[in-house]
Amino acid sequence: MVFTDARETARMLREKEVSAREVLAAHLAQIERCNPEINAVVTLVADRAADEAAAADERLAHGEEVGPLHGLPVAHKDVHDTAGIRTTFGSPLLADNVPARDALVVERMRAAGVITIGKTNVPEFAAGSHTVNPVFGATRNPYDLGRSAGGSSGGAAAALACGMQPLADGSDMGGSLRNPASFCNVVGLRPTLGRVPTWPTAAPWSSISATGPMARTVSDVALLLGVLAGPDPRAPAALDTPGSAFAAEPATDVRGLRVALAPDLGGAVPVDPAVRAVIERAGGVFEELGCVVEPACPDLTGADEAFRTLRAWQFDTTYSALLDEHPDAFKASLRDNILAGRKLTGTDVGRGFALQAAVQERVREFFGRYDALLAPVSQVPPFPVGWEYPTEVAGVPMRDYLEWMASAYLISVTGSPALSVPAGFTSDGLPVGVQIIGPRRGENGLLRIGRAFEQATGHGLVRPAVATA
Repeated sequence: MVFTDARETARMLREKEVSAREVLAAHLAQIERCNPEINAVVTLVADRAADEAAAADERLAHGEEVGPLHGLPVAHKDVHDTAGIRTTFGSPLLADNVPARDALVVERMRAAGVITIGKTNVPEFAAGSHTVNPVFGATRNPYDLGRSAGGSSGGAAAALACGMQPLADGSDMGGSLRNPASFCNVVGLRPTLGRVPTWPTAAPWSSISATGPMARTVSDVALLLGVLAGPDPRAPAALDTPGSAFAAEPATDVRGLRVALAPDLGGAVPVDPAVRAVIERAGGVFEELGCVVEPACPDLTGADEAFRTLRAWQFDTTYSALLDEHPDAFKASLRDNILAGRKLTGTDVGRGFALQAAVQERVREFFGRYDALLAPVSQVPPFPVGWEYPTEVAGVPMRDYLEWMASAYLISVTGSPALSVPAGFTSDGLPVGVQIIGPRRGENGLLRIGRAFEQATGHGLVRPAVATA
């Protein structure tokens, strides 16, 4: 039951083929079995979840209308506020923080019928694509316990891979939905900016941060996007299209589509040879599916500077006051990011936005010629869990904890939706995802392309031994 697709489990629940109590019990047993080794779920509220499951069964028994995610158990990302359940952001400063209300993403999932079972692990304040923090420690990769699960939605991705939950919410500034999906052989969607509204936030007009869905299949990602998307008066940058426009199971016919293949984003990033090989094979799969595949990449000049400037500015806006109060309570890389933002001038920030605008215009023109762009999600396979980050990629030294994620964060600057789909494994059995990027507001087309690839390859069906042995 724990590896049944969320869409199918939701159908079984609505048709009373299985109860919410039974679904919850199966997932709690899987958490008990796998989580001690993986450390994905860091706060568990099993008793509360049991009460919610019982109430869900009663509502259905009395003929009440239920939501599309009725009875599905989910642990939410530990940077998304959950009313009455601690939300730590991976920081000792918030280790005992218990919010009074839900974040919008949690609110929408619960309104759709989700049963909250706890929280999933994150890096400190979700900074960096490796899930480790001083409150809970590291989340380990289900396919190799000595490796990273990625981040910042690393706990969510690992929990999905192990069958601890069928769906997950995540967030993504520089790759936090895509990188852990790639590392853990699941699916993560960074939507078009504004597609999934964010509240509460100190930066409601952020041009680089997105919230979105994760699951084990593209179809289940579409199901969750259907719940998460749509406008909200508390989110001024939200797009108006209702979530119902994305909820259907995506089609799979991609014949005749023009697909650009960029294994190193046009030379913009170094890429480990093992990752490059997987991405190039993905291009071959699309040719077999009837697509026209060509080597091409939009000009991403200026995207690196734009991302670093706007990220530092947003970190300063969000965390500067807390840093002043607790100067020794932040990891060095995060503290340096905040302080870099503090040094920015209005001219610096304005230049960052201007560079982003120029990148987005070139990308818009690019997608006038192509339907999708294939690129690596991460430039390296999952790295040792004891590292903070890879210090070199393909022999090229990395200047800081961000640069090894450039294949993801350069795409963040474009504002385009980007989907990480399982694409294969290295010779050591480590998962590698392909990043499929589409035009802005083109989620439905992107989901169709991703599902066609997923159905043709089946890489996402390979389960980790820790979850099945």
